Amino acid sequence: MLTQDQVMQALNDVQDPELHKSLIELNMIKSVKIENSDVQLEVVLTIQGCPLKAKIKDEVETALRGIGAVNVDVIFGAMSPEERASLTQVLKKNSTTESGMPSLLRPDSGVRFIAVTSGKGGVGKSTVTINLAAALARMGKKVGILDADIYGFSIPSMMQIDEKPTMIDKTVIPVVSHDVKVMSMGFFAEDNNPVMWRGPMLNKWIQNFLANTHWGELDYLLLDLPPGTGDVAIDVAAMIPQAKEVIVTTPHNVASHVASRAGVMARHTKHDILGVIENMAYYEESDGSRNYLFGRGGGERLAAGLKTNVIARVPFASPEQSSGSSVYDEDSLVGELFRSLAEDVLYKYAQ
Repeated sequence: MLTQDQVMQALNDVQDPELHKSLIELNMIKSVKIENSDVQLEVVLTIQGCPLKAKIKDEVETALRGIGAVNVDVIFGAMSPEERASLTQVLKKNSTTESGMPSLLRPDSGVRFIAVTSGKGGVGKSTVTINLAAALARMGKKVGILDADIYGFSIPSMMQIDEKPTMIDKTVIPVVSHDVKVMSMGFFAEDNNPVMWRGPMLNKWIQNFLANTHWGELDYLLLDLPPGTGDVAIDVAAMIPQAKEVIVTTPHNVASHVASRAGVMARHTKHDILGVIENMAYYEESDGSRNYLFGRGGGERLAAGLKTNVIARVPFASPEQSSGSSVYDEDSLVGELFRSLAEDVLYKYAQ
């Protein structure tokens, strides 16, 4: 006959798929009843109608059958307001220090920040962000994206994310796509309505994204900054002085000239520049020849002016090379290029 201890020990390895913590640690297992090899129990969810409860049910059943349970009856309930408040305090304690500083900003947090910036829009900055993040995740790193482009948010659409993040009181659980945790203003703007805020509100929301989001364990947090040198870029520089920057441009003279301002700002704010990424560098014809649609040399000129290097040249991709979203297939030409870029980033951080 199974015992209560055996059941709880088995369920200790089952995690909430959003919070990535044990169901036992989160106090989500209630009313365990055991009769010979039959087990009935209640799982109290953080919110009623949790979209991932089928996954929880499967993993609970698998864990208990692994210790000899024949029939497993999983009943779902919802946390009481008091239980949710207690859970929120636990998440808040893990997310912020006693002074209110987001824990991931502590020097000893182990989180590495990469700010992806550009001088102007339309150069593929967000494409670089999501593909670099996906490449790092494929290499086993725990990765998040903070879509800090408050006015021009595009990450959810580019990663084909349809669901909204879970809210536990005032704590937000990021949506996971391509094994990357994602937080964006796009999750909160109804019907693609524009965000019409000035500086103080922008600063507040960036702080909220850092402090009131349960990021969990992270190795890398990529920040997709708005183009240019406005309020958000200045606030991020002040909040995250340890961030390193990647500057995205196209080969076009105007794009690289404008991008140099973002690079100069990085120098002023003491952010190290990991390098320049030249996007839309060329189009490869069917015979293997390269067509330089936007000209040549913009990335090199920008890198030389900033005393850094061009760390990647990303070509235009044919539609069949893409997975359908803006995250390229791992085995495509562009996917392999971003893996090489991710390896370069890991090497630079190891120095």
